[in-house]
Amino acid sequence: MSTKLSVGILGATGIVGQRFIQMLEHHPWFEVSWLAASDRSEGRPYAEAARWRLKTAIPANVAKMTISPAKPDGAPKIIFAALDASIARELEPQFADAGCAVVSNSSALRMQSDVPLVIPEVNGDHIRLIDKQSWRSKSGGFVVTNSNCSAMGLVLALAPLHRAFTLDAVTAVTMQAVSGAGYPGVASLDILGNVIPYIANEEEKMEEETRKLLGVLKGAQIEPAPFAMSAQCNRVAVEDGHTESVAVRFKKKATAQEIIAAWNNFRAEPQQLRLPSAPEQPVIYMTAPDRPQPRFDVDLGAGMTTAVGRLRKCNVLDWKFTVLSHNTIRGAAGAALLNAEWLKAKGYLG
Repeated sequence: MSTKLSVGILGATGIVGQRFIQMLEHHPWFEVSWLAASDRSEGRPYAEAARWRLKTAIPANVAKMTISPAKPDGAPKIIFAALDASIARELEPQFADAGCAVVSNSSALRMQSDVPLVIPEVNGDHIRLIDKQSWRSKSGGFVVTNSNCSAMGLVLALAPLHRAFTLDAVTAVTMQAVSGAGYPGVASLDILGNVIPYIANEEEKMEEETRKLLGVLKGAQIEPAPFAMSAQCNRVAVEDGHTESVAVRFKKKATAQEIIAAWNNFRAEPQQLRLPSAPEQPVIYMTAPDRPQPRFDVDLGAGMTTAVGRLRKCNVLDWKFTVLSHNTIRGAAGAALLNAEWLKAKGYLG
């Protein structure tokens, strides 16, 4: 592209907002031109308002930007939203109503019947729900969401298996990184040397979103995938990377070799189109008996690849395995960025 598209970030000072800024610094299609955050940050330079938590420096042009009010007036037409659900429920419809394309990481509207919940490699065709949204017909605006961070890696691992063997039942037990709780997140005295077996609403999100993502678009609605799904979610003392112990039952018989081949051969249109944020290999199977591990494997594919390992027979269901994905990249900002690239490729961003 000869001219980059201007984009804005709602919730720019939070951890996911910072990831958006980091990932957009050298993006070939998009350029950050507008930032918004809470009232206490409004009117301040970004470098002063944000407590930067990432390992790379704040981009120089962004550091000098003034935080704008979180209102559509003066905002660009493409908005990345990294908001708490309660705030997103109010603000995202306002921006869509004003004609903005809202590419959201929030859970607020994910399960709304006319809002596409999208992983481009898995259910990219679901973006057609955009055309059913009232904002679209009124102003041209719309909302598209990506999944919960714990559902993201799971669904990427399940999608090739569901297509090849048809899932009948899924169980997942998560060990979720503290960065998934934002900053300051979980107090150190609560998490160090500890496992917290509760993350509010997380299990419900995983169960609902997984079935919507693997569902089928029929007319103006998504028919959820019919398999049974059970999730148990835990917070652990890991900085980045959600690890999940998964068990599945299929409707068709499958060998270990066939399952591993389904993962390693999994490619989709984002890879064919070479979208800037699409990993060359969305899912990779690791053969070492003690992998994947967050310390060594979370950054595969620049944080956009899901790692799978430890495939073995299950005495209750059919097979069990381990999944690892980067929760603030593939599970948050990177997912929304790939959604925006997918929207651009499909003609929804002009």
